[in-house]
Amino acid sequence: MVVPELRAWRAARPHVVRVARTVKPHVTRITRAVRPCAVRLTTSQLTAVAATVGLALAAGAATVAGPWDSTGQRTAERDWAASRTTEGGTHHARTSDAHRTSPRPAPSADSVLSGLGGPASAAPAPAGKALADVLDPLLANPVLGSVRTAVVVDVATGKRLYGKGADQVQTPASTTKIATAVAALAALGPDHRIRTRTVLEPDTKEVVLVGGGDPTLTARKPADGWADLETLAERTAAALKARHMDHVTLSYDTSLYSGPDLHPIGVNENIAKVTPLMADEGRLDRSTSGPAGRAADPAADAARKFADLLHRHGVTAAAPGPSKATNRSQDLASVSSPPLSALVERMLTNSDNDIAEALARQVALAAGQEPSFDGDAKAIRAELDKLGLPLTGARFADGSGLNRADKVSADLLTALLAKAGDPAHPELRAVLTGLPVAGFTGTLSTRYTDAPTATGVVRAKTGTLTGVNTLAGTVVDKDGRLLAFAFLTSDAASPPNPLEARAALDHTATALVACGCR
Repeated sequence: MVVPELRAWRAARPHVVRVARTVKPHVTRITRAVRPCAVRLTTSQLTAVAATVGLALAAGAATVAGPWDSTGQRTAERDWAASRTTEGGTHHARTSDAHRTSPRPAPSADSVLSGLGGPASAAPAPAGKALADVLDPLLANPVLGSVRTAVVVDVATGKRLYGKGADQVQTPASTTKIATAVAALAALGPDHRIRTRTVLEPDTKEVVLVGGGDPTLTARKPADGWADLETLAERTAAALKARHMDHVTLSYDTSLYSGPDLHPIGVNENIAKVTPLMADEGRLDRSTSGPAGRAADPAADAARKFADLLHRHGVTAAAPGPSKATNRSQDLASVSSPPLSALVERMLTNSDNDIAEALARQVALAAGQEPSFDGDAKAIRAELDKLGLPLTGARFADGSGLNRADKVSADLLTALLAKAGDPAHPELRAVLTGLPVAGFTGTLSTRYTDAPTATGVVRAKTGTLTGVNTLAGTVVDKDGRLLAFAFLTSDAASPPNPLEARAALDHTATALVACGCR
């Protein structure tokens, strides 16, 4: 029996390409108009709106692989304005002087993939030999470098359909973030929030700003659902005034983490120092994603901004310095991050290294490991091992994939994606809904411009380091099967041209879209 969503997909798919070509420039305008009234729309109206913007897979097919959830709100696409970038891995070439607003917390993403819980498509999965006939020549393209491994899995059954060096580990670059996301969601749950707080040391006038590890804490307005220092300052000032205090000593506490705060790659515009207290990722410009100059000490920078905000609310604070809150301190105020699901989606869509390292620290804390690069690696591996994932040869050296010491296989990446689509693990759905959408969002927003059949259909995490180009994600093939794929390519001796390599990987993913392959 054919799942209704998949039947609708096959019927409507020929129209998606035409719509995508003509209405893509209007996506942002339509999205702005739709969001305020989304909760009032019926299911049929939502389907019509989704088709109109060229992203839907038509008449209910969005529940399988489309970018709209049942409320009409975008999931991975919510960060559209902030994420128009061309590359993954260490290279995120989007910076802007214009302020980009951030998304509100995501609702449950289960409905996006509800079709996975029903019967498999009546159409058979692609055959291995037919897939090999299509993919082998594409992966043999010399622009990909000397080492190429790949796996394709049928998500509904978990069966591997194609493998080329499936168990061979390689440097994954930013596709490492898929593993970080799965580990974080499994360890903490999609509803977990990270708290930033202020405390008062008893019998003193010392206020301590305590970092909890929220990398999305912002000092900007509007905060749009992210935890913000303005709100924390307002609440703290109110609590102090209730105690008849308007002059305080301000300190800040970064003791939650241990070990080096500088990533092994050193000072780099793609990542700030890894500290449990920062505002806007320590960015020195108004950008919200991509490379940017960073504060030399993000925690001190956040504390200075907090002192200024306290002053606006009638409390004068001395220049802040580092300290540690005691166990006798009294809570004054706090703010909490959006749910972990929203942090994961933002991390994957924008390939955000700061969020990735913060989430790795959260996994370590949940596991009772030292919250450091070494402890994070142990905790991530242990969490993935609990899920029964294929970890032979895998090594995790960080949460972001900036470290070349990271090693994973194509088999592990597709297993992570299939696990995220498993009806038994709805807590992992944000891994799939956060993947960039071809031609529309994040690190795929300007790719697939010459592949209209893949636009809005391929959803994948990119990875780029010098000599390394990777792509891992999902596609819905022409018969309505949801496939997970991972392509890992590299050449240390003769680094490929990254633009040519990425185009070749995109071409390979596009071939899966058009492939019935029987």
